[in-house]
Amino acid sequence: MRTTMVPKLGREISLVGLGTWQLGGDWATVGDEAAQEVLAASADAGTRLFDTADVYGDGRSEKAIGRFLAGREDRDDFVVFTKMGRRATPHEESAYTLDNFRRWTDRSRENLGVETLDLVQLHCPPTSIYEQQRVYDDLRTLQQDGAIARWGVSVELVDEALAALEQPDLATIQIIVNIFRRKPLERVLPLAAERGVGIIARLPLASGLLSGKYDEHTTFAPEDHRTWNRDGSKMNIGETFSGIPFEVGVQAAREVAALTPEGWTTAQMALGWLAQVGVATMIPGASKVSQAQSNAAAADFPELPAETMDRLEQIFDEYCREHVHDVF
Repeated sequence: MRTTMVPKLGREISLVGLGTWQLGGDWATVGDEAAQEVLAASADAGTRLFDTADVYGDGRSEKAIGRFLAGREDRDDFVVFTKMGRRATPHEESAYTLDNFRRWTDRSRENLGVETLDLVQLHCPPTSIYEQQRVYDDLRTLQQDGAIARWGVSVELVDEALAALEQPDLATIQIIVNIFRRKPLERVLPLAAERGVGIIARLPLASGLLSGKYDEHTTFAPEDHRTWNRDGSKMNIGETFSGIPFEVGVQAAREVAALTPEGWTTAQMALGWLAQVGVATMIPGASKVSQAQSNAAAADFPELPAETMDRLEQIFDEYCREHVHDVF
């Protein structure tokens, strides 16, 4: 597996990680045994980065990772990124206090079976939080206490990422970036690279659109966010299909699929594109062993020629720009 050195994180991380929202069972039914198989398949394929959150299955995802890593002789080769903040009810600025931070991180430490969390990310907090110096100071207090090693942010908006980048010890930014969401390439990635901050690409496959396997008749289970959040009524609309209307995304994905080199899948090309534009890592999800293996193999995807890169940008302009570029 190719790796990327992230200066502010102080270590190398695998180019392709594993996102584990689905292992929590919130929207995908992945049993405990299947979760362990997916984690093992990712590790066997060279992945050494798992991304989770305290709210994924109310801690179920963290616990699955903790069980998988417990007792492994190579445990130190793995890094686990978790998140906190979404447990707050209601989810508002006043919940972001040091006392809550300590409670949330203590729970994640127990779930993962570690004394010190490798990285904690603020989990898409209210936009106002990114301007609150006290919040960053509280994160530094957790570092001083030994509860966390590094901290980062997971954001919805480019402007939120830019606000967090003003902090000199920010380690990572997790942001939606993919072939259908290109705005971070213009403003966030260049500044992050300059400051040694790692970009974690989330929703790299636009909720599966960039697999090229969906059509206008595809349906999803009632508990799947791709069913209940298409209008953004339950969570930010950008979390589902990257904010692209499903029917538009299907048409755009057909155009992308037509560019896929022989011997590779469209999903692998979408991940390879991310590597080419300079993210530190990407965190596609997987609910099956075959998906985990295929995602990890994308680390070896060849560089796309300039004409293909140009055509992918044209597809974005034709189908996606009007829906997302000025929104996020």
